[in-house]
Amino acid sequence: MELLDAMKARRSIRKFKSEPIPEAFVGQLIEAAQLAPSGSNIQPTRLVVIKSDAVRAQLSQATPLPFVSQAPVIIACCVDTDSLSDMGTRARELKEAGAFADTPLDKMDPESYAKRKPMDQATAEAYLRLNAAIAIDHITLRAVDLGLGTCWVMMFDQAKVKQILELSENYNVVALIPVGYPDQNPNARPRIELSQILLKEI
Repeated sequence: MELLDAMKARRSIRKFKSEPIPEAFVGQLIEAAQLAPSGSNIQPTRLVVIKSDAVRAQLSQATPLPFVSQAPVIIACCVDTDSLSDMGTRARELKEAGAFADTPLDKMDPESYAKRKPMDQATAEAYLRLNAAIAIDHITLRAVDLGLGTCWVMMFDQAKVKQILELSENYNVVALIPVGYPDQNPNARPRIELSQILLKEI
C-alpha cells in the first residue's frame, strides 16, 4: 500500500474481530516502532505486547473503554525515562554514523551535546512523549498496511496499568493500542480545511 493511501485509510477502530493476529504481523508492528525517528536518536519508546486473556481482562479494569480489552492484542506504548541519561551515547552514535556531517554539530563533543541544556521534569516528560508519538504513528500506519485496525487510547489509569504490567518506576505508559482485524468500516473523519491548517507562506 502506498503511504498516502495508508494515511487516508487509517481510522480509529473500536470494534474488532476475534480472529487472532499472525505472530509475524505483531513483529512487523514492533519493527515499525523501532524504525521511528527520535530526537537526538534517544529511542525512548518501549512496548509491552499483551495477548493473554487474563491480562487483557485485568486491563478492562484500568480503562473505561471496553473495546480495548476486546481486541486480540493490545500494545502498551511506554517511554523509558532513563533513556535521557543515554543521550551522550546516542549523540556519539549519530556522529559516528555521519548524521552531523557538514553541520556545526560535527565539531561538538557528544557529551557536551548531551549536556547542552538540562530539561526540567515537565519538559523531559513532554519530550519523551513526543518521541513515542512518532513511534505510535508508525505502528498505526503499518497496521493499516497489514489490514489491521488500531485505536490510540489515552483514557486509562496510569498507576493501574503499570501495576498490571509490572512496570518499574522508570517506565511511563503513553498509550494503549488495541490491535486486531476491524469489525467495522468507519467513514472518513471530518477534517478542517487546508486553508485553516496553513497559517501563512512567507
